Amino acid sequence: MLKYLVFLVLYSSFVFGSDKVEIFATKMDSAGNIVYAYGEVNVIYKDYFISAEEAKYDRDTGDLELFKNIRVTQGESYKILGDYARMNIKEKTREFKPFYMLEESSDLWVSGKEGKAYDKDLDVKSGVVSGCNQNDPLWKIEFTSSTYNEQSMWFNMYNARLYIYDIPIFYTPYFGYSLDDTRQTGLLIPSVGLSSDEGFYYEQPIYIAPYDSWDLELKPQTRTTRGAGVYSTFRFADSPISMGELTLGYFKEKDSYFEEKNLANQEHYGFDFKYTNGDFINQWFGSSFGGQSAIYADIHYLNDVDYINLATNDTTTSATATQILSRVNLFYNDDTDYIGSYVKYYQDLTLANNDVTLQKLPTLHYHRYLDTLLANHLLYNLDLQSTNIYRSEGVGAVQTNLNIPITLQSALFDEYINVAFKGYLYAQSSVFNGVDTSNTQEYQDGYYARNYNVVQASSQVTRAYTNFTHNMSFRTSYVFSGGETRDGYYKDQEEFCSQSINKSDPRCDFYNVSDINEALNVEFTQYFFDTSGTQKFYHKLSQNIVYQDSNESLGDLENEIDYKVTSSISLYNNAFYNYDENLFSKIYSKISFTGYGLNVGLSHLYKEDVLKALDATDRFTKYLTSNVGYTYDQHYSYKAVYNYDLQNSLKKTAEIGFLYKKRCWDFGIRYVENNRPVLSSTGTYNSVYDRYVYFTILLKPIMEPSAATNAAFTYRLPELYNGK
Repeated sequence: MLKYLVFLVLYSSFVFGSDKVEIFATKMDSAGNIVYAYGEVNVIYKDYFISAEEAKYDRDTGDLELFKNIRVTQGESYKILGDYARMNIKEKTREFKPFYMLEESSDLWVSGKEGKAYDKDLDVKSGVVSGCNQNDPLWKIEFTSSTYNEQSMWFNMYNARLYIYDIPIFYTPYFGYSLDDTRQTGLLIPSVGLSSDEGFYYEQPIYIAPYDSWDLELKPQTRTTRGAGVYSTFRFADSPISMGELTLGYFKEKDSYFEEKNLANQEHYGFDFKYTNGDFINQWFGSSFGGQSAIYADIHYLNDVDYINLATNDTTTSATATQILSRVNLFYNDDTDYIGSYVKYYQDLTLANNDVTLQKLPTLHYHRYLDTLLANHLLYNLDLQSTNIYRSEGVGAVQTNLNIPITLQSALFDEYINVAFKGYLYAQSSVFNGVDTSNTQEYQDGYYARNYNVVQASSQVTRAYTNFTHNMSFRTSYVFSGGETRDGYYKDQEEFCSQSINKSDPRCDFYNVSDINEALNVEFTQYFFDTSGTQKFYHKLSQNIVYQDSNESLGDLENEIDYKVTSSISLYNNAFYNYDENLFSKIYSKISFTGYGLNVGLSHLYKEDVLKALDATDRFTKYLTSNVGYTYDQHYSYKAVYNYDLQNSLKKTAEIGFLYKKRCWDFGIRYVENNRPVLSSTGTYNSVYDRYVYFTILLKPIMEPSAATNAAFTYRLPELYNGK
């Protein structure tokens, strides 16, 4: 008891300017200006807490020496251990022999022969760093010297050698990384690969982040047999409500590769620009409108599809659609009105140029929000859009659409039945421009106007049972057309363009109106929920009955089911049955299982466009997708993916691999096949199979898990053209 009483009472406090050091111990002696402390010695200096068995303090020089079993904690960030330490409070220097530091938030440790610190800077000589078990680390990095800044939390190592167990793997004269999760300028994790077609692949990202408002990532790459290039992404936040990014890319093929592969272009280049602003009108023009305004831009340009393929060494992560859409949307709205403008630009990658591709430059849009009259029984709104449909070669048009729906609704029989009458007023006009090279006078200015009506009745009931709740609804609607009038283009092309087989004809490029057939739609839906409110079963049945030319015909019958059989098994099916052809025009089915470490998904799509000829290449669509994931335990996980185009007998994607995870490292192997498009010098749009073997090594915590795909060595097998 006396020992702890002395511990609480006996202490010395020394002040140098604004800095104060406090020494607590069970026993203290002094000889002149030298103070000795023994037993349970504890030192408090700023946010440092230091413990040792012995201590010696010189009042004149300000040196504080600590001996045996030293532990240093700064806040909650890291701990330092050693047998000897010397601190000079006046000069703000610290020295530890030997040196051991543990960064608690990441479990990273550094051990060295000697550590010296001045203020926020720390130097460690002849040491090792790792995130694994200290006694037998699976990986470690040895260095001859290192520096660490406590404020920036940036750690530099010189003459660094990476070891897996005791096997040397890699050497670099310099290696640096941050123990902080904030952005830092420096080198990011490289991507390395080997391809029998493209040679050795190396990409070294360089990250530049001098300010919080912007950063720049440069990604130079070389493919020794194919060529070299660089991609860069500039990200910025120009205000608290706006941000954007600009990506530029360039790659040049070597002459030998360009000629051997018969590519369309030896140089591949492009750019991508994205920008959003949540209140651009008030911000840019200094106004104070009370409504909401926003702008969204997503702009792309590339000279061919290989600009996308070469952006990364893993083509499975890039989209290679045959058409690229660029768009800029802006709008302003308040409680009653909406005003918008949209620009859409399509780039067809299957064509040598974009001269005949239709563009929407721009669309102007006004919308009057839903309003009510007659005690909410009458609802109405207005929608007006005008689009400039443009192409540099051929005919364009300014097309304007007006749509005014009016609804009269009421509830009957104590709200068990809701009835409504809806009247739709619709008009479209087209004013043509450009040059009609066919000289057939097919494009005469014209207009089309009509009205049609819908009578609708619906009912919905819900009942709760002991173990579930059942919700059921029934809706029926009857559509019938009113009057219509048409002139010019809409009158000249009515008979030809109304036939679906002619939709792809150039004369029908601007004919986008369809007849309103008299029809009755009947729809039944039901839901089952368990006691927790989770949906267990959903079912919808929908049928159209079309009345045309005094004949009655049945439209496609739709049946949709979503059934959660158990907590692990789910079934989904959506089917359309065509009575005229006596066949299913579309069936989409999916089954999934999650549980016992397994994650399995299998889906199949079958679609037949009965309006197209039997020999049409796009009449049938048959597609199979599947994926299997299995987590054996906290260390081992496996994955397989297989997607196949059944109609064209074409494998789209295949992948199999595993990942081994531990606290301080991950290791994985994946074999991937991916079908991607390329453009040849003849203008032919072919498909190529990329085949990869990925070896992933992730050293934690110096490599983030999100960067696992970058921290990989890739071996690329020879390409297969059209799967051969």
